[in-house]
Amino acid sequence: MINRVVLVGRLTKDPELKYTQSGIAVTRFTLAVNRAFQNAQGEKEADFISCVAWRKQAENIANFLRKGSLAGVDGRIQTGSFEGQDGKRVYTTEVVADSTQFLEPRNANSDRTGSAPQQEQSRYQQPDQQYQQPNQQNYTSTDNDPFSTGSGPIEVSDDDLPF
Repeated sequence: MINRVVLVGRLTKDPELKYTQSGIAVTRFTLAVNRAFQNAQGEKEADFISCVAWRKQAENIANFLRKGSLAGVDGRIQTGSFEGQDGKRVYTTEVVADSTQFLEPRNANSDRTGSAPQQEQSRYQQPDQQYQQPNQQNYTSTDNDPFSTGSGPIEVSDDDLPF
């Protein structure tokens, strides 16, 4: 039997970290996952999938993800039920996250809602120039083939081929 789910989507709101009575961390969050096709009006639709994470993973999600953060979840579907306030049975379905991947730099999300502090932004920028030690020569040349054994074609016999 296989019960495996892999999702990539954006959080619909900030995750809230809670603790059970025995002190175990738990966070519930919803991922908006775009569908692969468009509806009759040509618009993309999304599914809103409830997820739950436990222990250290729950703490990391609460500390590092925010509304709009892109995340990947690998987990399993779990169903349950409880009696609602009106006395009727309520059925639930959620994804229990076995692992969660943070798919954007820490403050990429703040670029959509405002500007991140300059100090944080510079952390993710790539340098525009290559650094080279003084007096260090670059021996790579596009004219010279480092694998060449001389001029002319390469000799390969049938015995050299793996197939």
